[in-house]
Amino acid sequence: MSNPLLINASQLQSMIESESVVIIDTRSPEAFAVGHVPNAVNIHDIFTFLASSTPEGLEELKSKFADIFGAAGLSGSETAVLYEDLLDTGFGQSCRGYFLLTYLGYEKIKILQGGYQSWAAEGLPISKEPVLPEPKIFPLKDTGNTFMVDKDEVLAALETDITLLDVRDVDEWIADSSSPYGKDFSPRKGRLPGAVWIEWYRMMKPGAVPMFKSPDEILAECKTVGITKDTPIYLYCFKGARASNTLVALKSAGIENVKMYFGSWNEWSQDPALPIEEGLPF
Repeated sequence: MSNPLLINASQLQSMIESESVVIIDTRSPEAFAVGHVPNAVNIHDIFTFLASSTPEGLEELKSKFADIFGAAGLSGSETAVLYEDLLDTGFGQSCRGYFLLTYLGYEKIKILQGGYQSWAAEGLPISKEPVLPEPKIFPLKDTGNTFMVDKDEVLAALETDITLLDVRDVDEWIADSSSPYGKDFSPRKGRLPGAVWIEWYRMMKPGAVPMFKSPDEILAECKTVGITKDTPIYLYCFKGARASNTLVALKSAGIENVKMYFGSWNEWSQDPALPIEEGLPF
């Protein structure tokens, strides 16, 4: 598919040979130690960090990841290339990294289409050596709410024509489970009132190395819940990872009016004053 954000393994190999790149492996330290793209830096916090959309929570997020990305060697001149293991098993880790970098104002970002397994499938070099990058000063910029909405904005959106798109797994959507961490991890089970649902897996073609579907296929999936290229959308999942995966898919299909509720169900479910829909959604 044609998308400047997504690159394949051969394109990454060419980039490594011709320009300044910082390759970020978002997998667990254990997986990273078994084998990784040469010179990749392991940043699993991209996936594990649980954010809140309060002013204090967002300041913590900015400070934490500006430090982390600076320590990884990002100064603004390098292209950050993110990958996870497979796009349908990493729960959107690499895409969550894309969202975080974009929220912090970083502009030169790529995602390895197909993840680490696409690199391995091409027979490209694999390393087990740890990397000690040269720390840089990360160019943190204020992007305002261009990319992210907080729980108050989501609450206000309940009375508008903004589409709330839930991309969680089916057991979470039908209120059988509260999270991927366990059925009772969060205090409440359910959905945002009036939300529509496209399970995040549907944005990818299955196979030995799953890839994002074509723009037309993604638009067809969206049409099933009434979403077009012009629909304003607030995305959510449990903590903004699977929703980041969907964000990348939607943007690749030309759907631009999309913002992320990064606090997602992890935050919303903890406030008993916020409305939810419970039980089966039909």
